[in-house]
Amino acid sequence: MSAPSVTWGPAVLADAHGRLVAHLEAMSGTPEASPGAATALPGWTRGHLLTHLARNAEGLLRILDGAERGESVEQYPGGADGRAAGIDAGADRPWDVLVDDVRDTAAALDAKIAGQQRWDGGGVNSGGAPLPTADVPFLRCREVLIHHVDLSVDGYGPDDWPAEYVREELRRLEMAWNARKPMGATGLPPAALSLPPVTRLLWLLGRTAIDGLPPAGVF
Repeated sequence: MSAPSVTWGPAVLADAHGRLVAHLEAMSGTPEASPGAATALPGWTRGHLLTHLARNAEGLLRILDGAERGESVEQYPGGADGRAAGIDAGADRPWDVLVDDVRDTAAALDAKIAGQQRWDGGGVNSGGAPLPTADVPFLRCREVLIHHVDLSVDGYGPDDWPAEYVREELRRLEMAWNARKPMGATGLPPAALSLPPVTRLLWLLGRTAIDGLPPAGVF
């Protein structure tokens, strides 16, 4: 039997990293390059969000390194508390330092994924749940693409998400939706199915409301 391999995500992820870094670099020297500016995430500044993206990349690198050794490791040393402390510690750094951190950690993760030999292991995420190694490219895509939008700056929005990501995320979240329903009562409500895929995905992600429907509650 051949060794497991990752089949979804590396190319999509590399493109998402490239677009994010290029956007951040283009913002340098403009009023938008403000670490203290608010984002779409309550209580998080742009400095918090960019630091999170960098530490997230490092955490996924740690998962992949552990898998190569046949070990299951924590994504963030110290779990959720360690994750939060790392974000707070880096949030107030200058813009160019934040961008360098995002760029360097993203490049390191892309290179690691390209050379990864073992995709059959896994680690533990900040909530204590299993994080399969083979899911790393997709989970990182999710972080990068959603948080790129969360920066709340002109030049990037949900309509810029790659079609490959939208299809895969919808597949996963629709499965999660179905799993919460009684046996036989599967499928999204007609009001959601009638909307464009990106709008439907934003609802499943908890990023928008649909008239007549409660929050999806799956993300």
